[in-house]
Amino acid sequence: TGTSEDLLMHETMLAQNIAAAIRSEADKQEGRPVSAKISCGFLSAVNDELLQEAFGFICKGTGLEGMKLYIEHRPIRSICKKCSKEFNVELSNPICAFCGSEDFELLPEAPVILEEIEFENAKNNEN
Repeated sequence: TGTSEDLLMHETMLAQNIAAAIRSEADKQEGRPVSAKISCGFLSAVNDELLQEAFGFICKGTGLEGMKLYIEHRPIRSICKKCSKEFNVELSNPICAFCGSEDFELLPEAPVILEEIEFENAKNNEN
């Protein structure tokens, strides 16, 4: 388990990386970003509240100030060792959604991905 300082450092570094990616895309789009959505694994070490605070702090006084950051957590994925099908694991009932087996392997956690950026005054409609 990490300390609160470790969590804050992690979220700050992640917020800096997200802001840099958004700035780069904003330069290409010639538009002002108004919101962005990231996704990450359900069990990832991303603390939504700390990340949003860090993102707001990093964006203050820049062209990103006032942006909304939306965070979506992807479900835990597994593969059943009995029927070989992939499924989302329900923590309250961790069994294969297809055959009911309790013998499954967790797949790698979904990485943090910048899914989309919404712009105002973009030179084109691509996000």
